[in-house]
Amino acid sequence: MLTTSPNSRRSTGAGPLVSVVTPVYNCGAYIRECIESVLAQTHTNWDYTIVDNCSTDDTAAIVSEYQARDTRIKLKRNETFVRVNENYNNAFREISPDSQYCKVLAGDDRMYPECLEKMVALAAQNPTVAIVGSYTLNGMEVVRAGLPADISVFRGPDLCRSWLLRTIGHPFVTPSTVLYRSDLVRAKGAFFNEASLAADQEVVLEILADHDFGFVHQILTYLRPRDESMTSFSSRMNTYLSANLYELEIYGPKHLNEKEMRERTKDCLHNYYRYLAKQLYNSRDAVFWRYHRDRLASLKYPLNHLKLLAFGVLEGVSFLFEPRRILRRMTTRRPSA
Repeated sequence: MLTTSPNSRRSTGAGPLVSVVTPVYNCGAYIRECIESVLAQTHTNWDYTIVDNCSTDDTAAIVSEYQARDTRIKLKRNETFVRVNENYNNAFREISPDSQYCKVLAGDDRMYPECLEKMVALAAQNPTVAIVGSYTLNGMEVVRAGLPADISVFRGPDLCRSWLLRTIGHPFVTPSTVLYRSDLVRAKGAFFNEASLAADQEVVLEILADHDFGFVHQILTYLRPRDESMTSFSSRMNTYLSANLYELEIYGPKHLNEKEMRERTKDCLHNYYRYLAKQLYNSRDAVFWRYHRDRLASLKYPLNHLKLLAFGVLEGVSFLFEPRRILRRMTTRRPSA
């Protein structure tokens, strides 16, 4: 629950009003860069709300400095600590009722100066577009979407279908890389599914079932690689495998035929067991195995131990016949204490 409620406010700049929101926790080391990137936008008609999730560092104090200097910046503080997706939803509820677009920006990410201008221009010129994305720089790596460079507007259902079939890359990446239409954000009591580790992906599939997707073929955002985040947790645990199955179960029937559903489900399960088999040789802890056992069970695919063993044997045989893997394992093995 927030200590204050959202106020109606309007920036004096030209063009559509954009509500920028940053749900944040302990980002004192990076929040200045984040805020400065908003202040540097060439599109100046924005308001900016930072929702602090009970940070224990100087995040709130830094935001307060900027709030005192620019009335477009607002600080909201949660009364109690909440989970990540709940804090995102708290931030979404803070968007202005006058805004036409909503831009999320994580506290350790930043936008390049033309981000809002380019995204808003594309959305404004194409009323069917509900979400706009762009290329992004993740650390030193450009994240490519796998979309045709000569097309800027994509039919939503076609893009959903391509994503579910994995015939494209990842045009959505993270919330920091996209712009949402505000009326769609306001239409949902909780914009993100608070029980999901892939809530941002879910909401995209849900919205694009009935709307189009715009893409600016420029690098407009910077994502800071971080260790202590949902993204890192997802990478360590490989939550993407269960997310793929979940997306197929929920959204596949609307975009894929029965044969495609069977083939994609088979592929997803095959890849899942291949991955788990490799982890048999990587000393994963009980938390790891419990997570995947529970996720598979929740998706009505209980862990098949015989199948896992069979994949494990194949993985072991493959390992023995690949000297490079053996050498790599020996050279990266930690010395005994």
